Amino acid sequence: MDKGISVIARGIEKLSQGQPPEPISLCPGIDLFRVSLAGDALEMHHAPLPHILQIHFCISGQAEWTMGGGGKLYLNPGNFSIHSMGHCAHSKIAFSTQPYEGLLLSVDTEQLSAHPPELLSGAEDLGTALREKYCQADGPVFLTGTPETDRIFQSLCQPRERWALLWLRLKAMELLLSLASREVPAQNKLEAFSPEQIEIVRSIHDSLLQHMEQRITIQELSRQYLIDPTTLKAAFKSVYGTSLAAHIREHKMEQAAKLLQTTNLSIAEIAQSVGYDSQSKFTEAFKAAYHMLPREYRKNPGCGPDSLPCE
Repeated sequence: MDKGISVIARGIEKLSQGQPPEPISLCPGIDLFRVSLAGDALEMHHAPLPHILQIHFCISGQAEWTMGGGGKLYLNPGNFSIHSMGHCAHSKIAFSTQPYEGLLLSVDTEQLSAHPPELLSGAEDLGTALREKYCQADGPVFLTGTPETDRIFQSLCQPRERWALLWLRLKAMELLLSLASREVPAQNKLEAFSPEQIEIVRSIHDSLLQHMEQRITIQELSRQYLIDPTTLKAAFKSVYGTSLAAHIREHKMEQAAKLLQTTNLSIAEIAQSVGYDSQSKFTEAFKAAYHMLPREYRKNPGCGPDSLPCE
């Protein structure tokens, strides 16, 4: 294990009352840690390691991370950050709610380039792609979950019992491929909004996901949460990387797909449950997302998120 990672593990050990996270070696250069902390803060003191990429995912609790250069990011459940260990040298993580549960995926991008897993044989140099996109950034990159990354992290948190290590390896590769192809948001965009505005946006996001059957406009949200509509749209896109409408629609289509394959609800009932009064408009949106009609999707039980593409 890299010296920098060893330092982190020792720091965590002091705060977790003698129960440090044991790394799971997924393949050369890639280690997975399950982090459980009950202390107030964790100080990170290690040499800058710009080739080591760290992906932190918050399962529960909240973390406020102050980087050595002074930048801050906040991790709430479902959020994750990605940065090189060149940025987190001499940094501090404070935990505002207890306990904190999370995942840490450590990636030695140089080793990944030199010894890529057989699964990536013949593909683009993933280590270089990740290093160019994230290690050369001005600071840590804060990302919010999408349906795609939510599924991946869920699998990393609770891998299938049979062939668990293989599933973890596959999901780690899937996550890295997803991050390598994802657009990196400009870091200065979030700095244009106050912490209160960011918190309002997150509250709106969570409320919309809990009440997918409701249809509500930007203007109604603006009045309800006392935030300017233009600011709401801009802040939401900065936090979640896409427009409010597109992001929520993606979640709604994922929920509809789940209901199609796990319930006997009619297509009209499913459409209403995700906020569509018109079955035809729902069908149009679903086909745009899944490239097949809802009734066709229902007939193909193998078309789940972890399955091979259906014929």
